[in-house]
This record gives sequence, structure tokens and C-alpha cells, in this order.
Amino acid sequence: MNSRERFLAACACEPVDKTPIWLMRQAGRYLPEYRALKERHCFVTMVRTPELATEVTLQPLQRFDLDAAILFSDILVIPEALGQPYSFRDEGGINMAFAMNNEATIHALEPQFITEKLSYVADALRLIRKEVGTQKALLGFGGSPWTLAAYMVQGRSAEGFPQLKKFVWQEPVLFEMLMEQLTEALIAYFKMKIEAGVDAIQIFDTWGSLCEQENYWEHSLKWIHKIIQALPEGFPVILFAKGVNERIESLLKTGASVLSLDATVSLRAVREAFPAPFALQGNLEPSLMNTTPGEVCAAANSILGEMAPYPGHIFNLGHGILPQAKIENVEALVDCVHNFSVDRERVLV
Repeated sequence: MNSRERFLAACACEPVDKTPIWLMRQAGRYLPEYRALKERHCFVTMVRTPELATEVTLQPLQRFDLDAAILFSDILVIPEALGQPYSFRDEGGINMAFAMNNEATIHALEPQFITEKLSYVADALRLIRKEVGTQKALLGFGGSPWTLAAYMVQGRSAEGFPQLKKFVWQEPVLFEMLMEQLTEALIAYFKMKIEAGVDAIQIFDTWGSLCEQENYWEHSLKWIHKIIQALPEGFPVILFAKGVNERIESLLKTGASVLSLDATVSLRAVREAFPAPFALQGNLEPSLMNTTPGEVCAAANSILGEMAPYPGHIFNLGHGILPQAKIENVEALVDCVHNFSVDRERVLV
């Protein structure tokens, strides 16, 4: 069983010979080769240039024995393609060109041109697929409609995104219209990625915790459900929702085949509470990657040990890898996960 087959079997909650591993936000400032490339090209240029996006995507695989590659891109390519460009502030954070908070701006969105405007993404995926062949899994991703709306309505990144909350309650018709547009765009975008060769799609509902629990389905999850329903039946979809671990049952109603959980919850507790055939991804605390190889392996072995009796576990961090992560810790983590497979085989037997 090669890396790609192992990853897809885990997504289907089937036993595998080794626990598959990939690291969310694989490329980043923790890799010197990425930093060197970033000195010559800005982030947005790398995202929009298929050859550069391919190079950045492959950098972690050239260093580490990961089982899957995730396309180097950004969730905000969707608003940009719809007609709302984004940029990065010098002091940190994101600026949108304007706030999407009235009828005129929402009516001006153009979801019908999404695949044409984002053809560079498909081009990058085809290049990456050619490079990794059938040995490694290839993942695409996108933000959930709710998470994208947070940036679009606020007009920038902001703590708590207060303008989004205000917009939802004061302009429910416009909010519904925006979510319909985003959902339509994401369906087309994900279908384009599937045609370009990805093996799975990950949806990031990063700001799902901003929804009150009683409105979470209506404001966020029903749109994710609609997206998943529109994709080919049985196609693996990984849903990551940060800070909503008490809402597992609601997350499962979306139809996602894999739930990616942050480091604040026990994967084993979730598996025992919800034994239905869905896979779990996660969930090492990302800050541990700034410590020592010994500490990283101890924490990873604890998670692996808890999940060893159960099929359907994809090892990952509980969120994105941090810029301060030490390369020796990443190396130790990958070795630890793959070497653990011998013990796991005995447990499964």
C-alpha cells in the first residue's frame, strides 16, 4: 500500500498498514527554502504562478516522508476571483479592497467566472500531480462560506469579526444572498480541483466558533452540507472547524468523511462517542513543534496509542504549523508516526 492508497483508505475509515501523515499549512516560514523563494516573490505572486505554487507545494515532500501534499494557495483566492481583491498588511493581517456589506457589492459578485479566473490553480494542480504521480495523495482546500464571509464583510481580518455578526442579524436577506454566491463559487472551484487531480478536499471553517451554537447549522454548516452534496458521491471531504469540539454531532451532519479536530479535544473520546464510519484527523498541539524532538515524539505517541485500536486516523497537527517550528522536530514527528505502525499492526490484529 503506497502513501496515496494509505491516505485514501484512512479517509474511508479502513485499516491501514501505517498511520498516514501530512501537516496542515505544509509550506511556510519554517522552511529555509521557502524563505529564500519568498525573498524573490511575494506571496500572492507565488499563489498565482503555477510553477512557483508547485515548487512551494513540493518543498516539504522533498524534505519529509509525508503521505500527502496540499496545494500552496490561499482561501481568499475565492473572494478575489469574485471581484474583491485582498492584500497583506505590513504590520500583519489581511485587508480586503472594500467591505462586502451592502446590496450593490453583493450583486456585483461574479461566481459564474470562478473557474476561468482561477484556472491557474488547476494548472498548478496538474503540475503537482505529474510530479507526485500516484504515490502521494494530493489535497485541495478552501474556506467555508462562513469563514470567507467573515473577511469579506469585515473588509479585513479582525478579532471576533464584529461586522459579520452585525450583518447577519441586520441584513439576513443580503447575508443569505452572499452565502448562496459563495457556495456556488466553492462548488465550481472544488469540482475544478477534482477534475485537475486532487484526491481529497479540505474545507476550513476556521471561524465557525463565531457562530452561536444554536445558529451554527443555519449560518455555516448547512452551506458546507450543500457543497459536499454537490461533489461526486463518496469523494473524500475533510472538515476542519476550530474551537467547536462540543458540536461534533452537528459537524457530522454535513456529510464530511473526515473531521479534523484541534488539540483541545481527545480524538479517542470523540471516536468512542461517535463510532459511525467517519475518519478523524489530528491533533498534535502545533506549539510543540517549537520544543524538542523528544517532547514532540512523546506527545505524538500518546495520540497514536489512543487511536491505535481504531481505523480511520490521519495524523496531523491540531492546526497549521507555526513559523517557529524546528525542522528537526518535523523530522522526528514523521519518523515517530511512521515507525509506530509496527506496534499499531499488532494492536489491530
